[in-house]
Amino acid sequence: MTMSAGWYLRRLSRMGPREIAGRAGDTVRRRRWRSARPDAPKVTGARFTAVLPAGTIAAVPPDAAKRLVAEADRLMYGHVEYFGVVRDDLTDPDWWCDPKTGRRAPWGYAFDVPYRNEDVVGDIKQIWEPSRHQYLTVLAAAYAVTGNERYAERVAEHLRSWWTANPPLKGVHWISGIELGIRLLSWVWVRRLLDDWPGAAGLFEENPVALNQIWYHQRWLASFPSRGSSANNHVVAEAAGQLAAACAFDWFPSSARWRADALRSLERHLRSNTFPSGINRELASEYHGLVLELGLAAVAEADAAGVQVPPSVRLVLLRMTDALAAVVDNRLRPPRQGDADDGHGLVVDGAGTDRWASLLATGDAVFGRLDWWPAVTGTDVRTPLLAALIRPYAKDGTAPAVSRPASRPDHFADAGLTVLRDPGGIWCRCDGGPHGFLSIAAHAHADALSVEVRHDGVDVLADPGTFCYHGQPEWRQYFRSTLGHNTLQLDGGDQSVSGGPFLWTRHARTRVLTADTSGEGVARWCAEHDGYQGTVHRRRVELTAASQQLKVVDEVRGPYRTVQLAFHLGPEIAADLVGNRAVLTWIRDGEGRSAVLDLPGQLSWRAHRGETAPPLGWYSAGFGRKEPSTTLIGTGTGTGTGTGTEPADGTRGFTTVLRFGG
Repeated sequence: MTMSAGWYLRRLSRMGPREIAGRAGDTVRRRRWRSARPDAPKVTGARFTAVLPAGTIAAVPPDAAKRLVAEADRLMYGHVEYFGVVRDDLTDPDWWCDPKTGRRAPWGYAFDVPYRNEDVVGDIKQIWEPSRHQYLTVLAAAYAVTGNERYAERVAEHLRSWWTANPPLKGVHWISGIELGIRLLSWVWVRRLLDDWPGAAGLFEENPVALNQIWYHQRWLASFPSRGSSANNHVVAEAAGQLAAACAFDWFPSSARWRADALRSLERHLRSNTFPSGINRELASEYHGLVLELGLAAVAEADAAGVQVPPSVRLVLLRMTDALAAVVDNRLRPPRQGDADDGHGLVVDGAGTDRWASLLATGDAVFGRLDWWPAVTGTDVRTPLLAALIRPYAKDGTAPAVSRPASRPDHFADAGLTVLRDPGGIWCRCDGGPHGFLSIAAHAHADALSVEVRHDGVDVLADPGTFCYHGQPEWRQYFRSTLGHNTLQLDGGDQSVSGGPFLWTRHARTRVLTADTSGEGVARWCAEHDGYQGTVHRRRVELTAASQQLKVVDEVRGPYRTVQLAFHLGPEIAADLVGNRAVLTWIRDGEGRSAVLDLPGQLSWRAHRGETAPPLGWYSAGFGRKEPSTTLIGTGTGTGTGTGTEPADGTRGFTTVLRFGG
């Protein structure tokens, strides 16, 4: 994908004067560095002291250690999967090759590489992901729990290979700040986990090449921060990585300044990226997890180094953890809202470890669980490692006293996120929040008033997911479109206007009118949005616990020509559609389950599955992966069509009822 002149003009229109000035300064600096690269200082006598406390590794649960070692052994054989692409080349990686397209990113000055152009570079996510070096933290953790030096030797071999192949400011791995930040965090943990290995000092603090790389990564991050309308999860990753390195690798004349600047940036942007309720402002659930992981890892480094952390940082992380505990379903799955690209802050666990259970376990260790939190039965490696470094909230003398929820919150007014649930396992997320974060709302979808419904953790009415970012514009458009969500589309257009794959130029405004989750038999929610200019879409949702029934009423007030109402079924759901009734069946834990979906009779209903021209009927369980699923689309006509069937007040209604059976 090559960005057009029109895209640049649209992108510029979403920036303020301060951001424009900052980006202009960045451009000047990049040009200057092309011919006059900054010189790294010479370092002597460096020592690594940010080690794990004695007994930490012994606290790793045996089953978590077993999963870790199994994953490390797969990596030792070169086997890994990134974004749906199974690879067996990780014994000797080509750091610039995209195995999906077979293309290699071009050599040259980093800021000249057209990384968005898949025809030239390949799939940039496939190239960048191994170079986050999070598979190396897994290998290093396997060394720490087993003492087997073959894991440490492989880590050293790959780091030396990467440092040789990617000198400062050369090539595709020196373009994006989030990549540098996460890579620094990985290097800190690699060094920590290899501390008992005799070659650790020679690999890091006694290695001039490593010292040069660590310095340049930090110098880059200090010079090119994400700015203004791009100050989302990227800037948090940059600050976390910079803080971690400046604490653990405090070997340079600028370390103290970098540490102070990174801590200020982390404090500012954690607050700005998070609603007071604790929900991430990007309204993208996976980025909530990423930012929480990054924040916890950053605090661990500061605490290990004895660096004072502003109380507001711990408070934001506490609220994010409570919010996560509140919104997950009974299988500990959070909403599938907004973009998701499988990004992680710190990886030291094997396959089969539940990410969200791990975060809640860490939250319990650091903040203490509340009585209403869901039970966490799984184990992980990361929790005991982080808990060994982070001061518990109750024991931190700077942490402010805070009032935490006495019961499980279901409505987050600032985020417009409401969860209706019943004791029988029905979980329904209703979306009445802002259209994303900042002026570009980069990771938002056009999903106002959408619902997401699960039964005992199974996606029944599903959010289809994300699938891709670059290189496949028709799929990117579909997965973030209004028709790609469980909501109503008018006149074939999205509620919000897209200006590019990470850019929205007009945002639908939504307001919640009712959110009654008091549990008195019927839970109710109602909201409306103005995305269809001159026409208002209002939706009411009612969940009746006694009858296990979910009722959705859509009202349209104002003119429109055509209407489409979409319901996307999860990949485990089989649907038999006859007229305006669909019988849904699925298997859960070996038992057959069923539901009946009665759809508005005034619309004409069709089932779509795995269609490509245009895309319709797909579900993406993770970035780069998609599978066919059933989408039910009801189509009709509206006002201004000459039918003469519109009510006198101009409002038309469509009622959908979902009844769960056995």
